[in-house]
Amino acid sequence: MNRRQFLTTSAAGFAAMSGAYAQDKPRRVGLIGCGWYGKSDLLRLIQIAPVEVVSLCDVDRRMLSEAADIVASRQKSKKRPRTYSDYREMLREKDLDIVEVATPDHWHALPMIAAVEAGADVYVQKPISVDIVEGQAMLAAARQHGRVVQVGTQRRSTPHLVEARDRFVREGRLGKIALVEIYCYYHMRATENPPDTTPPEYLDYEAWTGPAPMRPYNKLVHPRSWRAFMEYGNGIIGDMCIHMFDMTRWMLDLGWPKRVASEGGILVDKASKANITDTQTATFDYGDLQVVWQHRTWGDPPDPKYAWGATFYGDKGTLKLSVYSYDFIPAGGKGETIHRDVAYELEQFPEDKTEKDLEKHVAPAIRHHMQDFLAAIDKRSKPVADIEQGHISTASCILANHAMKLRRTLTWDAATQRVVGDEEANRLLRRAYRKPWVHPEAKS
Repeated sequence: MNRRQFLTTSAAGFAAMSGAYAQDKPRRVGLIGCGWYGKSDLLRLIQIAPVEVVSLCDVDRRMLSEAADIVASRQKSKKRPRTYSDYREMLREKDLDIVEVATPDHWHALPMIAAVEAGADVYVQKPISVDIVEGQAMLAAARQHGRVVQVGTQRRSTPHLVEARDRFVREGRLGKIALVEIYCYYHMRATENPPDTTPPEYLDYEAWTGPAPMRPYNKLVHPRSWRAFMEYGNGIIGDMCIHMFDMTRWMLDLGWPKRVASEGGILVDKASKANITDTQTATFDYGDLQVVWQHRTWGDPPDPKYAWGATFYGDKGTLKLSVYSYDFIPAGGKGETIHRDVAYELEQFPEDKTEKDLEKHVAPAIRHHMQDFLAAIDKRSKPVADIEQGHISTASCILANHAMKLRRTLTWDAATQRVVGDEEANRLLRRAYRKPWVHPEAKS
């Protein structure tokens, strides 16, 4: 399938989907976490399906009210959703078909599990968890309750990346692939060191912290800069590596790595308040294939066109991939070099042109990802980024952080979900929860 055919088929798919759902009762949707990406995901869903957003939840009153206003202006009914400060109260209504979870990472597990227990299908942002036992519990809950759970690793639904996989990887034009480099050189780590302060009156900081360790409030924490702190996530490897690692696994049909190694730390920026690494490498060992991650939040990228992406090395060619483009380079200069840019959909979806903070180049991928999610709900099948795939990608990145902390390679047993012969590493699979929150367990 060439690019023109792909885009035509995609447009037809959106139209067919809208027609198929038009006569049905609108799916009732709730969103937990009304910040940047929560709204981005929800508004893409509104664009492609006749859903009714009936509930919104956030512990920031201003963010919650703003989101309710935006949703009312964008959804067909023009109704303002009900608003909640506690996701448990929202889910207690048991009137939702779909729940989106777009909180900070430390708040993914408990709402996702509660949502499937309440009978909803779930779209949960990546990484799915901040520790591996959380991920195990989330997967078990989805299966136990028979719910469809899509993870927001939308590289699997990015049109030009789907084309690259089908055209070069599946057709064997790269030959034997033995090395994939994945990387991020964005200067995205917080470099400030502002003083701690009293939380703003519109933010329930106790509830925002939830099961994470309580640390003094700082303006870096909310909104959006919370990724500067390991208390709430897993650093840049948990934020950016997971996307490219998950894309690599999807393209090459890979499961769990056999071994994970990592080195790094705060090597350059020692003055900021952030406690995540500014430099880190990780190797995901698949035997005769090595997937190697690197991030630097300083200096220049080796290739400015691919500051965040992946490079697949085969004995017949090289494939470079990013959210903006791909490039295929035949080995030895024998053959045509092929370049493709991301396809925007600004005319088809004009709201994209003016929506605040929207990553316009990512909007098509989110729509396709939502389309796949809705199709899986109809079929009661696994979506392209099923919760199990999200667990594998998330846990592998977490293992890299553990390997860096312990300064040794970890061998993973996928069947037992344990590190082989390393009880110190296995104790790291579960992070302590702050009381009164109780860590979820995988129920058999």
